[in-house]
Amino acid sequence: VQLQASGGGLVQAGGSLRLSCAASGRTFSNYATGWFRQAPGKEREFVAVISWGGGRSYYADSVKCRFTISRDNAKNTVYLQMNSLKPEDTAVYYCATTRGGYGIVPPTRHDEYDYWGQGTLVTVSS
Repeated sequence: VQLQASGGGLVQAGGSLRLSCAASGRTFSNYATGWFRQAPGKEREFVAVISWGGGRSYYADSVKCRFTISRDNAKNTVYLQMNSLKPEDTAVYYCATTRGGYGIVPPTRHDEYDYWGQGTLVTVSS
């Protein structure tokens, strides 16, 4: 599975961006897909995850009610709609998939994920 993240850019605080994660190669059937981010000098942190069917999702507290994860399996693409952006959302955003699926407990650790995209930079100015 190859993942291509896109959609990052520069936006003012309070603005919105939509990230996309397109999968190619083997389809990610039954895989959960998540978004992580890494700010300069900080560790990679979990942002959101969505199940294969799209019926279950889970968010980090820091983005809850501002970000929405969704997927279109016909297009092999997962999206992250980011609203009300804050300067502290500035980071490189990565998408990743896990063969383990969503499970009873949603996967939030980066070591639970098997395939990673290259990252897309989001910069939020104050």
